[in-house]
Amino acid sequence: MARVWLFGDNMDTDQILPGRYAPYMTSEADLGKYPFIEARPEFAREVQPGDIIVAGQNFGCGSSREYAPRALKVVGIAAIIAPSFARIFYRNTLNLGLPIFVADLTQSLRDGQQVTLDLDRSVIQTDNDTIALPTPPAWVRQVWAEGGIVEFYQRHGRLPLEQEA
Repeated sequence: MARVWLFGDNMDTDQILPGRYAPYMTSEADLGKYPFIEARPEFAREVQPGDIIVAGQNFGCGSSREYAPRALKVVGIAAIIAPSFARIFYRNTLNLGLPIFVADLTQSLRDGQQVTLDLDRSVIQTDNDTIALPTPPAWVRQVWAEGGIVEFYQRHGRLPLEQEA
């Protein structure tokens, strides 16, 4: 089971991981200490691997800091679901292999609700319902499975949409 962390519209990268904490982030593990430290101070303490973020419009707006989505990956967020994402945040999550879905579930799921996310079938199971998520292209699923674009390239010697030699 996964916990739903519900956020509103326009959650910017400075709310996800405030830049003023950058001097304290000297290792990958340190990234996990600061996500949402001001917006939801309990988040870093209580988040569990496999939890999901459900948010409103324009999630990840603001700066292009890759360490904001990286911190969410470090703490084990299984997916982020929002009706829209800032373009650079969207790209950073793809680069990092952090699954995201473009869907509005802010009225369908509650903060703290326990659900099951099935990435293979692109569904969320609640106690009473099965919610379909948009099915990502096969190459996106491959990038997720490899853990990111760099990892995909290292394993396959090519980018996901390039033809094999």
